[in-house]
Amino acid sequence: MSMYKSGLDMLRSALRSTSLWKCDSLLRTQTSLCYNSKSFDVQFQQGRKSTQGHTLKQARYYCQSIEEVPNVQIKQTAASTETNEPSDKAEKTPFYVHLQNCSGPNDVLDILKQFPASQQHISSIFSRMWESSKKMTDEQRRCELQLMFEDPVFEDICERAVTDAYRMRSEDLAYSLLAVVNLGVSQNTRLVQTLLCVIQERLNQFDIKSLSVLASCIREMGNSRNVQVLREALRLLLKDRIPEIQNVVVLQSMMRAMGKNSPLLLKKELATKALSLADEFSSPNNQYMFSSLAAMDLNFKPLLDVCSKKIAENVHEFPFSRLLSVLKSCYELHYRNYTLFNSISDYIANTFDMWSNKQVILFLVTFENLSFRPEALLDAFAERIIQKSDSLTQKDLLGVLKVFSLLNHDLKEKKTEFLVSVTTVLESYLPKMSPTDLLKAVHCLGLLEHFPQTPLEKLLQKDTLDQLLEKGKQVDRIQRWLHMLDLCLRLDKHQLPSSLTSIPDLHITAPTHEVTVKEDVLRAVRSIVGNDAVQDSVLEQSMYFIDCVITLPHQTQNAEDSGSPECTQRIAVVCASPASFCFGTTHPRGNLAVKLRHLKKLDYKPVLVPVLELNCKTEEEMIKMIQKLIFPTQESAGKQEIPNSREIPCS
Repeated sequence: MSMYKSGLDMLRSALRSTSLWKCDSLLRTQTSLCYNSKSFDVQFQQGRKSTQGHTLKQARYYCQSIEEVPNVQIKQTAASTETNEPSDKAEKTPFYVHLQNCSGPNDVLDILKQFPASQQHISSIFSRMWESSKKMTDEQRRCELQLMFEDPVFEDICERAVTDAYRMRSEDLAYSLLAVVNLGVSQNTRLVQTLLCVIQERLNQFDIKSLSVLASCIREMGNSRNVQVLREALRLLLKDRIPEIQNVVVLQSMMRAMGKNSPLLLKKELATKALSLADEFSSPNNQYMFSSLAAMDLNFKPLLDVCSKKIAENVHEFPFSRLLSVLKSCYELHYRNYTLFNSISDYIANTFDMWSNKQVILFLVTFENLSFRPEALLDAFAERIIQKSDSLTQKDLLGVLKVFSLLNHDLKEKKTEFLVSVTTVLESYLPKMSPTDLLKAVHCLGLLEHFPQTPLEKLLQKDTLDQLLEKGKQVDRIQRWLHMLDLCLRLDKHQLPSSLTSIPDLHITAPTHEVTVKEDVLRAVRSIVGNDAVQDSVLEQSMYFIDCVITLPHQTQNAEDSGSPECTQRIAVVCASPASFCFGTTHPRGNLAVKLRHLKKLDYKPVLVPVLELNCKTEEEMIKMIQKLIFPTQESAGKQEIPNSREIPCS
């Protein structure tokens, strides 16, 4: 049995036997999770302009207790030893010179064996470990960190950090926490929890720079109690400190740290502050502002418009990843800017040869999510596919088919060549393609009115259909795709392969429709053609809702023939929301385009009414507009354009 001379020896032995940086379930069980009310008064300066007066502020919040953690004493006077400015002399000592020459975390540990580390060195040690590991490959980093965690010297420095945390400067606390978290130290360890609790105690003493470092750290951390407490405390403190922020990067770090659950008022105050600094934005600042607002889930249009204009004017300065990040943030924020989208798409089209297939497809898929149709880019990529179709992977192929079908892009004289090329690629992947991917591909080709025989035969085999209809959560979507494909095959009069006499009865339930007719449009139509000629709320093929159908006699030279059924004309008035069009125009998207095509096949004359145009019109103006659509004086040579449609948010 081991004997100890004193309780202190026993405590030291226990500390050596319990790792400070490994996640210990027994330690987590023994650590108290009770909450104590902590409040303290701290003086700090309010803003840079009020240099003569200080305001007394009290921050009250709850922090997680760490009273049972060994070798940690919570002393209210410990903060008095903090020095506000780093020592210039310390940076010139041999220790710091050797530290900067370290090329990896284990080199830092070797330095610690030669030079004794003081409390002032702890933050620099952790930071250098993290900085040096960032330059390594993934495999090198994994090996280095494994060796680091197994080295007793690393445990010693963690022990020093726990012991000296209450004597560290605020900046050192923030950098130490950021470094150890990024090194992979578990959030549940005594080291991380001690740093979190000390930071909570001293948060009111942090300057803006330290708060920015802290915000960057806790943004990536999990939702433990101490982290949640610190986030709330940071939000409370930030309300009074926003006027002090004059650095754009610091402000953006704060915005990202606040997250989506922050109070709306605080989000808007941060965004307003950012708008006041907009003249100082660099190109990276403009791009980073999109992701910062997305992190807060705040669509602050004045700020986004300013950043969009600057990015559009200097689009050539941004690499692929940053442009894609901007577009993805636009999607998350439900923000649409025609000038920004058009500028990015034109730049990619004009520099097309420098972009790989993968990069172009990522742009196209993101544009499709935003309902934007980059015509020049689509044309350029279609030409590349025609010339080098074998360069497409299976994933690339599915992305291409989805984009071209949902955006309903017309390749004009190149359409046939394009469809032949993608069909050839599709057939090459048939042996290893899953039933779901096969259905996706054939469905997209059906939207484009193309039905290749070999893929269709494989899809409509009984075994393939049985596998598709057993997909559980995806069964509703799969049934919709099959129902649409069935309509395309029947209404587009496609000749079935000789091996298929007819499409099997799949017993698919058609989707239910809860759409109601637009009453103002119905009144306008009836005032134009009369009540007897109008039938409202017509459902064709259990799929296509028509707001109203107008039945009129054809204008013929022989009046006696005008009453025959063959001489009647059916006009289908279809109201469409902005989401049914490609952003910025009334060019119909995939499903609407197929609906209009099939209505023509069913002997209707479809008349498309953009609902958005009606919102700002009087009843008399509405009647005139609908009358012009139903009875045009001349055939429209091009697509209809929506006035001011570039401000339309797409649902």
